[in-house]
Amino acid sequence: MPKIKVLIIDDSALVRQALTAILSSDPQIEVMAAVPDPFVAAERMRECVPDVITLDVEMPRMDGITFLQKIMNQHPIPVVMCSTLTESGSETAMKALEYGAVDIIVKPKMGTKQFLEESRVRICDTVKAAAMTKGRQRPMHQVREVAPKLTADVIIEKATSKAMVQTTEKVVVVGASTGGTEALKEFLEMLPEDAPGIVIVQHMPEHFTAAFAKRLDSICRVTVKEAADNDSVVRGRALVAPGNHHTLLKRSGARYYVEIKDGPLVSRHRPSVDVLFRSASRYAGKNAVGVILTGMGDDGARGMKEMFDAGSINIAQDEASCVVYGMPCEAVKLGGVHKSLPLQKIAEEVLRLSY
Repeated sequence: MPKIKVLIIDDSALVRQALTAILSSDPQIEVMAAVPDPFVAAERMRECVPDVITLDVEMPRMDGITFLQKIMNQHPIPVVMCSTLTESGSETAMKALEYGAVDIIVKPKMGTKQFLEESRVRICDTVKAAAMTKGRQRPMHQVREVAPKLTADVIIEKATSKAMVQTTEKVVVVGASTGGTEALKEFLEMLPEDAPGIVIVQHMPEHFTAAFAKRLDSICRVTVKEAADNDSVVRGRALVAPGNHHTLLKRSGARYYVEIKDGPLVSRHRPSVDVLFRSASRYAGKNAVGVILTGMGDDGARGMKEMFDAGSINIAQDEASCVVYGMPCEAVKLGGVHKSLPLQKIAEEVLRLSY
């Protein structure tokens, strides 16, 4: 089967070398070239058009945002931005998502064996998800995983009974991945100031979730913030799980709050939608509304089925409106979804179910 051809653009030779090694380790991916700036990249693209481009945010001869705009205007190709863990880098990356970038990865660096393996998983999965946004469905090979694909069991036990202190307050839990930044923007923009409390897992690197939440807060009627441990889940507020940390919904009496936890990747992600959804099944049950949006893979599918079994009402984004119909599709297959809706109809249905 044809491999995903990737063009790496980064002015750092060390980053180019690291990304080449990481991406080449995946049998579904081929690095067609690794070049230092957009000018050399343009020459290579005349010879061969890549399936995906990884693009450095900051480069001396032409910055990544300028080149991204040129690509989107002239020859749209899925672009993954490669950024540093800095405040300015995260703000620029948010701008890149607005201009059409598919996703963000953090520049690889040296670390522990576990850190390097997790970075490899994230980077390769992000590139493969980006390739799928072109609309060409690629048969996925069975690839041997170096690390096991863990379930939510490693973070939170599955509920064993439905006996809980009764409350009528509704809470909404949302999971998204590839294409989710814009989907979440559209969903949250439609909500009123007194919308039910919301907890969101969007697959995104550490530190970038704060900039993402800040961007949403500036344009939405609900308050949006990056979740901190013990934050209350209240009406008119949406909490975004911090990157690189699992986020769980908890309850004390009638009060909902979030717990931020470390732990291994679950369903190849941290934060994991499965972890959030399992906690919602356990602590909210029939008072929860689950929403699963666009994204590659199956994170959230099992957790949504557990929510379904606990009495929650669940909604999936439909195939036609998804950038990648992966996570919603898997949730539907497992029987955890009550209704599939176009993105623009989901907020209305959530409100109907919550009042």
